[in-house]
Amino acid sequence: MLARCKTAALLGLEARPVLVEVDLAPGLPGLQMVGLADAAVQESRERVRSALRHSNQKVPQTRVVVNLAPADLRKEGPGFDLPIALGLLLASGQLAEASSEAVWSAGELALNGELRPIRGVLAIAIAARQHGARALVVPQANAWEAALVDGLQVWGASDLNQVLWHLQHPHASHQNLQPLGPQARRPGPTGPEVGDLAAVKGQAHGRRALEIAAAGGHHLLLCGPPGSGKTMLAQRLAGLLPALNPAEALELTAIHSVAGLLDSSQGLLETRPFRSPHHSCSAAGLLGGGGLPRPGELALAHHGVLFLDELAEFRRAVLDQLRQPLEDGEVWIHRARQRTRFPCQITLVAATNPCPCGWLGDPERSCSCGEGQRQRYWGRLSGPLLDRIDLQVVMRRPSSHALTAPFRQHSDGDGPESTAVVRQRVLRAREQMAARNPAGCSNGRIPGGVLHQVVQLEPQALLVWEGALKQRQLSARAGARLLRVAQTISDLGAQSQISAAAIAEALTYRSFDQLH
Repeated sequence: MLARCKTAALLGLEARPVLVEVDLAPGLPGLQMVGLADAAVQESRERVRSALRHSNQKVPQTRVVVNLAPADLRKEGPGFDLPIALGLLLASGQLAEASSEAVWSAGELALNGELRPIRGVLAIAIAARQHGARALVVPQANAWEAALVDGLQVWGASDLNQVLWHLQHPHASHQNLQPLGPQARRPGPTGPEVGDLAAVKGQAHGRRALEIAAAGGHHLLLCGPPGSGKTMLAQRLAGLLPALNPAEALELTAIHSVAGLLDSSQGLLETRPFRSPHHSCSAAGLLGGGGLPRPGELALAHHGVLFLDELAEFRRAVLDQLRQPLEDGEVWIHRARQRTRFPCQITLVAATNPCPCGWLGDPERSCSCGEGQRQRYWGRLSGPLLDRIDLQVVMRRPSSHALTAPFRQHSDGDGPESTAVVRQRVLRAREQMAARNPAGCSNGRIPGGVLHQVVQLEPQALLVWEGALKQRQLSARAGARLLRVAQTISDLGAQSQISAAAIAEALTYRSFDQLH
């Protein structure tokens, strides 16, 4: 007898429909799996047999062939356990065919029949809704995640027996699974406390660069000795960004779900991510990869901040692979059988020391590095990569006066601005960008082909910009980025045209144009 069940296989951030076909035929008892299944799927034979036995169901004592169609799509992970078990019960007549009609399922089975959570349930739920499923059965721990998808009934079950009871008695109230909907969504995590910008001592130039980066979506490089506040500034960038809209929150949640990082107690991710990988991170860890590609740090920071501390300590081969993703806002992972896309519209904040010892240019401590060491150190940062970083800021250690300022009484209220104050300026500037720029994009992502149609320069500003291009020998890309930064400065000042002062200020954030 032949039976069919529906589920889905993950392919990047998407889930592709998979038809689980189970055929019982005369022959020696055994279960053969076909359909390009990986080791975890092949091992489901033993998990399913044991789960059926402990759930008081009969294991077919005949030859069983399980086909996962389409056969040319790679299947990975233990999420096929539940549909395979249901297919076996349908084929052996222990479960009525009508009970599983238009019902998709996914979940890992424990040996005793319990259902364990799997990754990528949100993508599977989206695929089920798109392909006309009436309901989706998932482990209880994944039910809240699947309920984020509108227009689909979600049944969360704790074990196989609970699933079978519901399918066999769909109209009974006793032990019946209650469908979850959007009203059952749990509130998302609030995210870590990032601290207030007012706590940053001194560093007026760095604070201003941070504000420009938050408003225009510009990438930022902070270069300074240890203790100059590079990390402290970077950690406060996420607090200046606007809240995620519903579409961005759902997309970010789907990425973390596919990566297996979505906790079962979490709901929709509603705070912008802040990712800070170690400088020993591999290219696959940063950009994503694997036999069946999974998201890397770039995609996990989508709609948020990616902080690369000790930038010059990263391997150059890894850093050079950032060029295209920073330009396009997406990563493409190419394999022999497939191409996988991961979105990565991020704000990059990088921090580095000026030399291996860290004290080059410090007025109080001398550098112990030789010229060759410094050249090798900076040689890890290619010119094309620096060209893609809009804001390049050299920082100095704060003075003793700035460090002791919080312990002195201020009656005139002249302390540094708080995150809340700066954030209001950022939001107003972003509203101005959304009303003017194509598709409401930030200034940092205005396409080069329409840049001349979007920005308006005062006559004197045009002369200053032209002189900077010639004197500093800026590339076309660097010149366009200079103009985008100047536009963000004008938006923060609520100006309709770019002034010469805005171009001049933008030039102060091009510290390493002559480095390569």
